[in-house]
Amino acid sequence: MKTQERNRLLESLRSRFDGNMQRHRGLSWANVLSRLDANPGALTALAAMEATGGEPDVIAQDMETGQVVFCDCSPESPVARRSLCYDQAALDARKENRPGGSAMQAAAAMGVELLTEEQYRALQELGEFDTKTSSWIATPEQVRSLGGALFCDRRYGRVFTYHNGAQSYYAARGFRGLLRV
Repeated sequence: MKTQERNRLLESLRSRFDGNMQRHRGLSWANVLSRLDANPGALTALAAMEATGGEPDVIAQDMETGQVVFCDCSPESPVARRSLCYDQAALDARKENRPGGSAMQAAAAMGVELLTEEQYRALQELGEFDTKTSSWIATPEQVRSLGGALFCDRRYGRVFTYHNGAQSYYAARGFRGLLRV
């Protein structure tokens, strides 16, 4: 990453960090920046999150490892990560009207993870997300082995978890990424 790109990204991350302190009480930007400086590869993942509309921000710190946790905090599922089926097997199973890719492939290419249901619910404690869209979440193998996949959204003041065939895709369904630094 070029110095100018790095500086623009860090400026954007810092601005978002400072403007949303309720998401990361007790954390300082200096701590976050030292973690990023020690892990330059994280900036590549954060740049991908930013470029696809995710608006990444720090949402937690792992007290055991010291890692800071970034998550997509865009109000709706990131625009450039919608209309994807769940994973490669689901994409391969589609014979007609194939989407452009899968959420699991896109997340891996970006260097991030899909949120678990627990992580998604924790994110919703920090604000109201996906009130008009939905996001694929990491699906337990027990569900995935039967052809399904899970997604979540927020409606009527509540967080809902649903199921769908993993090969399905919708213009209003994307995924949120999680990155530990």
